[in-house]
Amino acid sequence: MHNTFLEHVLDDLAQKQLDITKCTYVLPSKRSGTFLKKHISAKLEKNVFSPQVLSIQEFIGNLSDMEQAANIDLLLLLFRVYKQSQIDQPDDFASFINWGQTLLQDFNEIDGYLIPAADILNYLSAIKEINHWSASKEKTELVENYLQLWKNLETIYHDFHTALIEQKRGYQGLIQREAVKAVQSGTNPKVDGNPIIFIGFNALNAAESTIIQHYLEQGNSHIYWDIDCYFLEDPIHDAGLFVRDYQYNWPYYKHGHKIEPQNNFLKQKNIQIVGVPKNISQTKYVGQLLQTIEADSTIDLGKTALVLADETLLNPMLNAVPSTIPEVNITMGMPLNKTVLYSFFTTFLELHLNVSDRGWFYKRVMEFTSNPYTLTLSTEEQGSFAQHLSKGIKERNILYINALTIEKYPKAKELLSIIFPEKTMTPMDWISNCLELIERLKIIYQEEKNALELEYLYRFYALFNQLGQYLDKVEFMGELKSIKNLFKQLANMESLDFIGQPLTGFQIMGMLESRNLDFETVIITSVNEGILPSGKSNNSFIPFDVKRDYGLPTYKEKDAIYVYHFYRLIQRAKNVYITYNTEPDVLEGGEKSRLITQLLTDKNLKQHISHTIATPKISIEPKSLIQIEKDRKFMEDLKAFALSGFSPTSLTNYIRNPIDFYTRNLLKINDLEEVEENIAANTFGTIIHDSLEQLYTPLVNQILTETNIRSLKKQVPEVVQHHFTKNLSGVDVSKGKFLLVYNVILKYLHNFLDDELRHLKRHEIKILALEERYEEFISVPGIDFTIKLKGTLDRVDEFDGTVRIIDYKTGKVEAKNVKITDWETLITDYDKSKAFQLLCYAYLYSKKKHGISDVQAGIISFKNLSKGLFPFSEDKDNRIHSDTLATFENYLFQLIREICNAAVPLTEKLD
Repeated sequence: MHNTFLEHVLDDLAQKQLDITKCTYVLPSKRSGTFLKKHISAKLEKNVFSPQVLSIQEFIGNLSDMEQAANIDLLLLLFRVYKQSQIDQPDDFASFINWGQTLLQDFNEIDGYLIPAADILNYLSAIKEINHWSASKEKTELVENYLQLWKNLETIYHDFHTALIEQKRGYQGLIQREAVKAVQSGTNPKVDGNPIIFIGFNALNAAESTIIQHYLEQGNSHIYWDIDCYFLEDPIHDAGLFVRDYQYNWPYYKHGHKIEPQNNFLKQKNIQIVGVPKNISQTKYVGQLLQTIEADSTIDLGKTALVLADETLLNPMLNAVPSTIPEVNITMGMPLNKTVLYSFFTTFLELHLNVSDRGWFYKRVMEFTSNPYTLTLSTEEQGSFAQHLSKGIKERNILYINALTIEKYPKAKELLSIIFPEKTMTPMDWISNCLELIERLKIIYQEEKNALELEYLYRFYALFNQLGQYLDKVEFMGELKSIKNLFKQLANMESLDFIGQPLTGFQIMGMLESRNLDFETVIITSVNEGILPSGKSNNSFIPFDVKRDYGLPTYKEKDAIYVYHFYRLIQRAKNVYITYNTEPDVLEGGEKSRLITQLLTDKNLKQHISHTIATPKISIEPKSLIQIEKDRKFMEDLKAFALSGFSPTSLTNYIRNPIDFYTRNLLKINDLEEVEENIAANTFGTIIHDSLEQLYTPLVNQILTETNIRSLKKQVPEVVQHHFTKNLSGVDVSKGKFLLVYNVILKYLHNFLDDELRHLKRHEIKILALEERYEEFISVPGIDFTIKLKGTLDRVDEFDGTVRIIDYKTGKVEAKNVKITDWETLITDYDKSKAFQLLCYAYLYSKKKHGISDVQAGIISFKNLSKGLFPFSEDKDNRIHSDTLATFENYLFQLIREICNAAVPLTEKLD
């Protein structure tokens, strides 16, 4: 491999006759310092004390005599200062934290770029005033408040600044501004006389630039830029944007010094660019690529790096790395807010943010009980409460969980009192309850010796303790929602650091961790617009033109930083693999990055580069219909089922799809239980059926009178209420959606009774039976086992002497559903299932009543009551005679013979 950049620096220093063990080295990051020490030790023949190797932050921190404060401490102090300012109605902390972070970022930039704060902040205030100027004399209260903030910004900045200087703590920009003052006034502690070597910088802010120039002017320091002449000499290449600027503008370079670029970019290399659909496919592709690389003896895995432009891909990428790779070093953090444990605590918080006087809302409870960590806590000793609770919620249709529901799990009493405490939760309660849950999880994972989970728990344990300390200090955290934002911020800023051996093995890193490091083989993923470079995300209150006027970096400069990192990564590499997502997602960045287009259109790279699209292999195989052979076990189950009885529903299930018949009727697999927030169609139907049964039962075997029906109308509300409670226990019909449904059911029943009254004016109606169950054993020729046919008839009445068998339907019914022209369709077409059911009922009735035929069988549809009874009909006649029943029997037997024939497999029917 060509010398790495860090080795090149050490060789050059040796050429300049400097003792490399007696220099102070300043680098962009601590990580590159580790590699520098490795290269220094490789060049030594004897043991020496390590020279001083510092990151730029440490170096500047030493000059300013100030400590870096934690971001969250800065936010809390800024909030205190903001509250004390002259603003009439300041935001509460929960709102402040959303914009306070951005303000802090702007203060940081203003200080880091040494801009007189009063100038820029007053200018901003004036701009905002003009933007909100309007012809109407009165400003609204909202605008007034908004403008007050801008008018007070300078005071807020000043007070914040003063408070921090007193504490000798600060944010990076402030520390840099103080360091510049110290350097310029000569009060800074003199660095110990050793030559200072600045290595591998690119984008410097004004403070860093001033400090570095100050040491260079002293004549005892050197600076090395990791830049290729290909970018430096190209006037418009973004990778050289900053270094070109220093070359033209620094007095140091105007007075005879020169930047010495390297020349590696155009050397022989193999660049493969591959478009892969979606993110996870990229990780799969990289997994395959690593297998190929590992098998290639010319590639050294120890000099290979995988750089994730999108750091959220770390978890899936770890699963995709082949297990045969011996050493994998992860040198990037995993933000805590990307862990499942974070979601455990946020769902716990949401659970309590959505609690009302009726209890905890079932959706939040279900979300919490289905979290893997809740399931871990829900051990057998705890009565597996999570599983039972979610089952209970579905079965009993509980919309709100209250203390009574929780009492049903005595084994988990103590644990449930942490999850569902009786009194309203304060932020401090939430923290202590989270710590309690961590303690319980810790015991479980210690027994399992699960080191990774224990590490996660430890990080959150520290985070909650930190949160607890902040709450002690601040008085503005009375509400749970304030802590939500603070917890989010903390989890976003903290990361779980993986500790590896950074100097050996295959490396997985983020873009910024790769600074100053060189690898022979580099794989870069997610090279899409919006990710690399990250595009116009402007997390600042300072408008673009103001930034430009004051020399603050805009998104253009931020893009150029990533362009530099990207090109620097590939300039010395021999093998470069770049992947991007071909299916841009609104949330994940756009089309392939301009960096890829730039590489592809560079004629000097033409012979080194290839571009392909990787797609998963897709083979479309004809979907074969499911077939289930009727083996011995099947026939045993079928015989048992036949003995307990075929119902019209089970037979029409078979007509619709034999596989449905198998799963529902033989295997008894029902649809998933769901909590009904909106009423399900079958529950709606049940309530109407049950209400009608209760209302009419006292009138069986009586001739109906108008007085009867009028008295029934009075009972309707009470009866419906009763059946509502019976079918949907956790439901309140006095408000919301259920009130509407309740009223619809009342309306349906009143309409039905009004209809009955209308008929009674001209006809005589006598109720014969309600919800009566009929069962008949039938012998089907060709089947040697007993078969029962059964069915429940909603209502049987006598209408002017004609027996009517009535089936209630709350769904839609049309006359064609109960009309038969071609008898074959009766057992082949599911559309005729309603006619089939009616014939079944008539058949059962005639058997029971010893051959009575000449009945009417029909459907009353509540959706179109005005149409009256839809009677079964064939040809012109609406009656069911004995010959109709004889024909029906033939088809019924044919259907049952097919079901019971062991030689005919069950074959799926597609809709």
